[in-house]
Amino acid sequence: MTDTNQKAAIQELKQLEKRVDELVATVAQLKEENHALRRRQDILMSERAGLLSKNEQVRTRVEAMIGRLKAMEQSA
Repeated sequence: MTDTNQKAAIQELKQLEKRVDELVATVAQLKEENHALRRRQDILMSERAGLLSKNEQVRTRVEAMIGRLKAMEQSA
């Protein structure tokens, strides 16, 4: 291998190493973002379940109130 070929090969390896380092950093960032998004999704799912439960409770109470109002109306 000539000196020029060796320099070119070394330069190519350095570029490849830099690219691999960039990819490793990108993967680490994506893993962190993915973890944060999963935590956020868990929080939102929990909030949604709570809101659905509250909504059901309110619906039941409103239906009961309507039933009482109709009963009062019929007895009057």
